[in-house]
Amino acid sequence: MSSSKKNLNNKIGRRLLLTILLSFILVVAIFIAMTLLRFNMTRKENLSEVGSYDKYYVMITDNYKSDFWQSVYKGALEEAKKNNTYIDLLGEKLSGNYSSEDLMKIAIASKVDGIVISSTESSHMAKLIDEASKNDIPVVTLYIDHADTSRISFAGVGSFNIGREYGRQVLNIIKEKRKEDFMEASKMKNRKTMQIAVLVNSDSKDTGQNLIISGLQETIMGDKTSDSEFSVSLVTVENTNAFSAEESIRDIFLKKEIPDILICLNELNTICAYQAVVDHNKVGEVNILGYHDSDMILKAIDRGVIYATISIDTRQLGEYCVTALSDYYEIGNTNQYYSADVTLINKDNVKNYMKKGEDNQND
Repeated sequence: MSSSKKNLNNKIGRRLLLTILLSFILVVAIFIAMTLLRFNMTRKENLSEVGSYDKYYVMITDNYKSDFWQSVYKGALEEAKKNNTYIDLLGEKLSGNYSSEDLMKIAIASKVDGIVISSTESSHMAKLIDEASKNDIPVVTLYIDHADTSRISFAGVGSFNIGREYGRQVLNIIKEKRKEDFMEASKMKNRKTMQIAVLVNSDSKDTGQNLIISGLQETIMGDKTSDSEFSVSLVTVENTNAFSAEESIRDIFLKKEIPDILICLNELNTICAYQAVVDHNKVGEVNILGYHDSDMILKAIDRGVIYATISIDTRQLGEYCVTALSDYYEIGNTNQYYSADVTLINKDNVKNYMKKGEDNQND
């Protein structure tokens, strides 16, 4: 082939590649524009339905469908209305699946008055938080902090204290098991080390998760009465979606050595662990320490499938986010940290919480 033909083919190839690239950019631009249009139309519909408000905020989470985040949002919405403000759970009314980063870009481009964001501690999200700040949009980080950004406040929980509470429950389980073993001499002779597995998200940068683990280890290792009776391991759970989390937890039950205690650090893992224990007929053999107080989790405690769960005051968590934004606008400053209340629910008090849930549904 002559050099002139080669040059001609190269030029045609470059032009074709450029055409494809420009077409792709155009499609992406149209997609983003249509998404923004749908979001702004939804925003106008919401505001026209509920009246005229002084401010318009959005809340962004990694799983807006979960009971946990729905409850947080309700608390935020109730507090917002007290201040003549409206807050949307962004993504709930948009067609298609969007990442937290995509929703953040939509919120910034739409020039909302405030953003509440719960997301992984990625560098990309940190840049988006700073970008929102540069565009005069205050950001409150929720549950997972981005302390090195220009966010105005963080609303979360005392993760280390949660870890300590998990530790106390582990010690209770060990002591209960020891009492059972004393009743049977054969078990005393063959008593094995209790295997404790903490289910951690695949995103290892979650500092709140790490603090929970630190509090757990400090508590159980500081109890000399149960020394050498336990072994703690971390089991990574793929948390990209509900299916991957379920598969990760089911894999635990396919191994020869199954943990005696499973500690779950979020609602999804708790429900998946509960289902796995039931499906593999391990009720009574595997103790679950859960997270959150959804109806399913409370019923599982009542039935003896879940040993105990950590309940976060989700409504309070949502209220704090709106309070932080409102204070920022009213006085130009706000608290750097808000901590929601935490309660342990077990077989002794679960009936009270189930009754509260029934009363709330009837209101």
